[in-house]
This record gives sequence, C-alpha cells and structure tokens, in this order.
Amino acid sequence: MRPAEPLVLPFVIDSNTPGFWLDGSYRMYSSSGDPMVTTFDAQSREYRTERVVLDRQDHIPMWIESVWRDGEGVVHAWYHHERIGLCADPPLNVPEIGALISYDGGRSFTDLGIVLSSGEENDCSARNGYFANGHGDFSVVRDREGEYFYFLFGAYGGEVRAQGVAIARMPAGSVSNPLGNVWKYHEGSWSEPGVGGKVTPILAATVSWREANTDAFWGPSVHWNTHLKAYVVVMNRSCCGPGWPQEGIYLTMNANLADPAGWSTPVRILEGGDWYPWLLGMGEGESSSEAGARVRFFVREKSDWEIEFQVAEEAAQPPAEVTPPAEAAPPAEATPPAEAAPPPEATPPAEPDSPSSTL
Repeated sequence: MRPAEPLVLPFVIDSNTPGFWLDGSYRMYSSSGDPMVTTFDAQSREYRTERVVLDRQDHIPMWIESVWRDGEGVVHAWYHHERIGLCADPPLNVPEIGALISYDGGRSFTDLGIVLSSGEENDCSARNGYFANGHGDFSVVRDREGEYFYFLFGAYGGEVRAQGVAIARMPAGSVSNPLGNVWKYHEGSWSEPGVGGKVTPILAATVSWREANTDAFWGPSVHWNTHLKAYVVVMNRSCCGPGWPQEGIYLTMNANLADPAGWSTPVRILEGGDWYPWLLGMGEGESSSEAGARVRFFVREKSDWEIEFQVAEEAAQPPAEVTPPAEAAPPAEATPPAEAAPPPEATPPAEPDSPSSTL
C-alpha cells in the first residue's frame, strides 16, 4: 500500500459504496439514510447526483450497500434499514437487510422486503451507542460459478459467540424472488433462515456489542479480485472504548465463499482512520465488486492510498497481498480543491453481468 494523489468524491458516504458500469458511465450509490445515485460520465468526467425513487417509504431510513446488474439490464440492490424507536433511553436502533429491484438502470426501485434479520432479543441496555441488536453494515457478491449470492454482514445481537461478521447465501435463481430464500451459515451448514435464524460468525467478536468497550470487526466490503483469484474484504474494527471507536481497517481474503472457515487472519492495513472502507478497481471495466492488481483504497468518500496486490510468486515474502503503511493517512490539508476528483478512468467490462458499451 502506498500514498496516492488524493481523490474526494462529491457526495456524502455513510455506508458501503457499490456501483456498476452502464453506457459509458459509472453509477454509484451512497446513502445517509436517504439513498442517492451518482452517475460519473467517463467521457465528460462530470458527476450527476439524484435521489433514488422508491415505490414505498416504509424502509426509510435506507442505505443501499450492494448492487448487481444482470445480463438483461435488471439492477438488483440490497439495503440496510434501521428500525428506530425500539429503545428510548439510550436511543438504540435495530438494523435489518432488505432487497430491491430496478428495471430502469437503477434510478427507481421496487422494494422486495426484508431478507435478513436477527432472531435474538433486543437489548436496550447495550452500551455500544448505536444498536440494540440486528444484522447490517454489509455487502453482497455473486460467486464465480454464478450459483449463489453471498451476504457478509455485521451481527450485533445475542451472546458474544453469535456476534461479529456473519455470512448467508441465496441461490442465484432466487435473486428476483428473495423472500424466504436467504439462508444463514450456522454450525457448519447453511441451515438457518435469513429472517430470524441463528448465525455462526466467520469473524467472531472478542468483546460483545453489549459492552461499551466492544472489540469486533464490522462493515465488510467484499470484491472478487481477478489477480489474486480470491474474494477480498476490507472492514472496520471497533475497539476498545465507548462510542464505537475506530481501532483500524483490516483486510481478509478467501478463495472459496462456500468455505466459511477459509477466511485468512485479518491484517491491519490502516491504523485508526474512519468508518466505511472500500476498494475501487483501477483497471479497465473494474468496479467496487470486481478488481485486479491495483485498487484505490477509499475511506468514506476520500482516497489517499493505492493498493497493489501480489501473489506469492511475485513477492519476496508471502503473504504479500498488502503491505501495511508505516504512518496514518496524510493530514487534511492534503485534500484537493473543492471540485472533486473523479475515480480512475475505466471502460465497462464485457462479461455478461456488465454493460458491453465502450467509452
């Protein structure tokens, strides 16, 4: 990992930041409770941001955290929703995960409903400052075989052994009909229903989210890395005091999503930092869900770093996927002028689930 020319996107990011290519433009979703879509035109290098149109409002506040465009142009999306007002003192929310579908390129969506929620009891005495329970802060990726969509998400309720980063999956053929078709991984099998089922975390919390000094990973952002031939996740670690403090940003990887035990030991790539790390591929047609050897490393809307991935044969010392930086990110005065810099130029990919147009 090395410092790079700072980039700042011209919109507020408060969650994972998914996107896809469509007709020479990269379409990105950001949310701060009210989902927005920003279109970056690779030819004019201009941005246009507009509010996402929803067919119903009962899952507002909503944060769109993952998208996938199929070969027919239908856009599937998944959102984090928070049930508010379940705990008054302190005012804690309960997140859950729902699904959307769009037939106009991702400008308007039909809400298909909630597909993942916790079956644990709400704990209004939790001292993390935000959640009394729930599943959220997630990302979704389709496996390379096209058989399943995998959800990696934060699990915030129940005993500490049920908390941390958990995983669920849905048959790819159910993407337009997801209700009742998402299954959580629990005790060695994909046997628990998405709504209300139990989980066995793939990265378990060390100290419970019930405590003020929680120690847990959360907010996984996943992409398929074509260079490493593996799925790469960057995520936050909260530790070890009140107010959901940011201890650092970590990376883990796994060549096989169907093997929940296959995730590598998380490596810290940035000390401290802010919430919501994500990676954006720098190669032709790459995105936040598929990338190659070089990526921009974003934290929220800002990128000060570039990562170059290496396989063992390319490196002097394995593992060489990421070299942690020696210092924290550059100071704020390094931020570029008010006019935001665009993401790296790219052209749409040619594989079936991406547009085939050229820039």
